[in-house]
Amino acid sequence: MKKWFIGSLVGAIVVFAWQFLSWTVLGIHDGQAKYTASQDSLLSSISSTLKEDGVYMLPTVPPGSSMSAGEELGKKMDGKPWAMVTYMSAYKHDMIKPMIRGFLIDLFLVFTLIYVLTRGGTPTSIRVLAGSVAVGLFSWLVGPYMMHNWFQTPMEAVTGHLIDAIVAWAITGLWLGWWLNRK
Repeated sequence: MKKWFIGSLVGAIVVFAWQFLSWTVLGIHDGQAKYTASQDSLLSSISSTLKEDGVYMLPTVPPGSSMSAGEELGKKMDGKPWAMVTYMSAYKHDMIKPMIRGFLIDLFLVFTLIYVLTRGGTPTSIRVLAGSVAVGLFSWLVGPYMMHNWFQTPMEAVTGHLIDAIVAWAITGLWLGWWLNRK
């Protein structure tokens, strides 16, 4: 169990450090949030219209509408502009809680990865690496890429996540492959 805890702790540090670098220093996620010079007027218009925090798809049918109403709207909107807006009524500049929560999530993920990988005994280093990268790709496919598939989010908005999925989990897999097989 000590080996699992140390492996998880170092693995979480690796994943967390990569996430920090990819979002700040390396600019891998720069395509994820575009700038518009109209941001002040757009925010003013949105905040005067929306009163509840949430994710809005524009246009969409009102709650309780029939399936045929959704299909009709889809046909009517084909080829026209649309938007998905995440609206929050108040910005909170607090990095401490998200960073702590993010590290704890990374710790849980690496611990869970070790659990899954070692069910049949300690796997070889290459199997740990392959399993780690597979977990990263799985998370990318079920998350960011699924948004690209169903909501046509631009590929540049999900490419950074793909790089993260491969690099962070490959480095973690290299670490765990060495650590778990160490006598």
